[in-house]
Amino acid sequence: MVIYPLMTAWIQRPALESRIRAALARSRAVALIGPRQVGKTTLARRFLPQDSARYFDLESPRDLQRLEEPLTALEALSGLVVLDEVQRRPDLFAVLRVLIDRDRRPGQFLILGSASPALLRQSSESLAGRLEIIEVDAVSMAEAGTGTMDTLWTRGGFPLSFLAATDRASMAWRESFVSLTVERDLPALGLGAAPAAVRRFWNMLAHYHGQIWNAAEPARSLGLGEGTVRRYLDFLTDAFLVRQLPPWHENLGKRQVKAPKVYVRDSGILHALLQLDSTEAVMAHPKAGASWEGFVLEQVLRQALPAEAYFWATHQGAELDLLLFKHRRRVGVEIKRADAPKLTPSMRIALTDLKLDRLLVIYPGDKPYRLAPKVEVVPASSAAEFVE
Repeated sequence: MVIYPLMTAWIQRPALESRIRAALARSRAVALIGPRQVGKTTLARRFLPQDSARYFDLESPRDLQRLEEPLTALEALSGLVVLDEVQRRPDLFAVLRVLIDRDRRPGQFLILGSASPALLRQSSESLAGRLEIIEVDAVSMAEAGTGTMDTLWTRGGFPLSFLAATDRASMAWRESFVSLTVERDLPALGLGAAPAAVRRFWNMLAHYHGQIWNAAEPARSLGLGEGTVRRYLDFLTDAFLVRQLPPWHENLGKRQVKAPKVYVRDSGILHALLQLDSTEAVMAHPKAGASWEGFVLEQVLRQALPAEAYFWATHQGAELDLLLFKHRRRVGVEIKRADAPKLTPSMRIALTDLKLDRLLVIYPGDKPYRLAPKVEVVPASSAAEFVE
């Protein structure tokens, strides 16, 4: 077995730390949720050392034993208490509700969980109105630094993939992540399906990346019912591994697309599924344009934090990659991997039909410029700043 070296530098995530700090200032319980290996535990250590008696790792047999009588173990603690991998003990949510509802305030809770529909369901039922949820995504371009854009696009934002010493080491980590997710994590989170079937579905989904979803074709290819492949898709979406971008439609007198687009959320995982191990291999692949679109889309959504996000398309051919609603304004986003994007008929139609306040055309260059009234070309490295 070959052990590939990893860089040990910690990526600073000040904006995310500030969000967590602000949430802890106003809430008794805060949950950090997201896929495994995305950096939740590292973030929690910034607030409480892992060797503290108030830090419970629920993958540790010793810490599980400490919580055999959870109410007794937790009620005497004061200050911040961390519960890591809490989806392994869903019964703890009822205990936390009791502790949070007491008049006296013995402790405050930072809850960490690998993305899980069960985790979200338990928290919504047991801690409704008491728990503030923060989604922890992979490392963003703003956190990694603008000079690393191609590396971040190729390797994705999982810290151990992005910080790997070589492309080969990064690819080995991502392949291992995919295998462990399919064979261990997804079944543990409740997906009752054969790992081999889920792996084939995930591989197939990579080839549909950036396309409008239609369950019929993957169902035929896999020999499964359409309901089964929809269930797989919804589960991967709930696990924050896939994004279903919903369509926007309104009364325009035109036939509009009403099915979602699908994206593999992390570009590095997409490239691992497509067996692309370098930037050169990515750029030479037919899915390079769709991969870039998905990568930039994730950067914009993570950093701009819009109230709502959609794509828009008509059966006549007009389309818009992203329609964002923020501060009661409509902002359109087109993503182009081109040196000098130009105004297209589709952009003009979107401006008029959707009554956009602004249209941003995001490209890999480094200089912003105006293309037309309300239309700006902006660099991918700073696109989120223009959405504000």
